[in-house]
Amino acid sequence: MTHATQKSDRPVRLAIVVGSTRPGRRSPQVAEWVLEAAVAHLGEQAAVEVVDLAQFGLPLLDEPMPAAIGEYRNGHTKEWAATVARFDGYIFVTPEYNHSMPAALKNAIDFLFAEWNDKVAGFVSYGLSGGTRAVEHLRLTLAEVKVATVRAQVALGLFTDFDIPDMTEPGTFAPADHHGGVLNRMLDEVVEWARALRPLRERAEP
Repeated sequence: MTHATQKSDRPVRLAIVVGSTRPGRRSPQVAEWVLEAAVAHLGEQAAVEVVDLAQFGLPLLDEPMPAAIGEYRNGHTKEWAATVARFDGYIFVTPEYNHSMPAALKNAIDFLFAEWNDKVAGFVSYGLSGGTRAVEHLRLTLAEVKVATVRAQVALGLFTDFDIPDMTEPGTFAPADHHGGVLNRMLDEVVEWARALRPLRERAEP
């Protein structure tokens, strides 16, 4: 078996990115649901893990050079870059804030460039309107850093897929059954695109 064949046969590396950092957020519950589904549905096709933005503590973008140049100066940027670079694709779990994505998620994307290139993304969103407007903005942002995005999207309703007796608390995630099929379809699309884009990523490797 050649080295190239070994690379093409390896599992796709997927990150489930928790896109909210605020206290009392609901996104970790959703991310765990996505993780369990991905492990069960994809099996050995993919190696999947959760990447929580809150654990990185990124400040507002503070790099003196544009991300496309790739000369990162700060330790937090280098740590974030090394994490993002490890993956072939991403599942973004995001709420919708004022018709868009959380500022922390946009900021995290803006920190980097090459580490995103020739990867693929899928989306699990939630909000009063299913988080769909947040994802529309995410698609535009990710296109600029050369991330392909798949069509299938899980859109969760805040009052139909969560049990929230008190709006000051996160409540309990209780997704409707039909979301499982959509999630599996999205996961399949992400894996297929990650494999299709692999030659471009390998060509860019040093």
